Amino acid sequence: MFKSALALFAVFVALQLSVTGQARKPSGATQASRSITVKTAPGASVWIDSVLFGKAGEDGKLTIKSVPAGNRTLRVRLKGSNEIKKPLSAVKGEITVPLTPATEPAELAFQEAEELTLSDRQKAIAAFEKAISLRPRFAEAYLGLARTLSEGGNLDKADKTIRTLKKIKPRYAEASAVEGRIYKDWGDEPKAVAAFKRAIAEGGGFQPEAYTGLGLLYKEKAENAGSTGDYAEESANYAESAKYLAAAVKQLASSADAPVVYQLLGLVYERQQRFNDAIAVYEEFLQLFPDSTEATAVRSFITQIKKQLPASQ
Repeated sequence: MFKSALALFAVFVALQLSVTGQARKPSGATQASRSITVKTAPGASVWIDSVLFGKAGEDGKLTIKSVPAGNRTLRVRLKGSNEIKKPLSAVKGEITVPLTPATEPAELAFQEAEELTLSDRQKAIAAFEKAISLRPRFAEAYLGLARTLSEGGNLDKADKTIRTLKKIKPRYAEASAVEGRIYKDWGDEPKAVAAFKRAIAEGGGFQPEAYTGLGLLYKEKAENAGSTGDYAEESANYAESAKYLAAAVKQLASSADAPVVYQLLGLVYERQQRFNDAIAVYEEFLQLFPDSTEATAVRSFITQIKKQLPASQ
């Protein structure tokens, strides 16, 4: 998930942040309280619901520092093996997830397509289409195809694919999130907002991709309003952006996509002049991701903000 969003976030890494104004009371993002260790095959990808948390190491283990709250589902996937799902509601400590070989041609084509999305988009599209031809109601293959088409700029075909998918699986939170991104790329804000909010409802309130999409949408609206001197509209949209990004951060927890959303939330707090909130978010980032390649930059953000705060803060 989040490939197109991450491309947008990459711009943020190069930003030089500037801060002015007064601090507010800290709020920050709330971490989930438990951690687990997944023991499975080396190199297997570990997901919680639709959120990727990383890959198992050579010892077959992956420790998830912060598990999203609620009744979540663990998903473990490895090319050549069947996906295994397990409920996480009562899991503590270590959970063992043995894998079994995959033999169904449609599943193998789907796995090939997912791997190809990292190297050859056109071959990935062909492999997704092959998986669908082998299993015509393969919802995950339709979703992968729509994502890949959208990321390649083929929005019309991506939208058509989502429409077909929704006939197969009407209430599909990830599909609605992708639909929201398509509408956002088309510049149709009302439909994008409606699709993202529908994704959240379909996910039972858990849909960090949709929350991130809404956060980005309102951040861009705030920037556009500020560029025209409409500061009241700018402030209102930054408030909406912060609300949705804070929700995304809580749900992403210590996942692979969380670091960039933490930084984005911190940036929005800074633009709101909520400097203590920004510091709290950046400090939480450093607790969860101390070895991240962005850690040095995040520490510098904290230093810059503190220089701007009154001595009494």
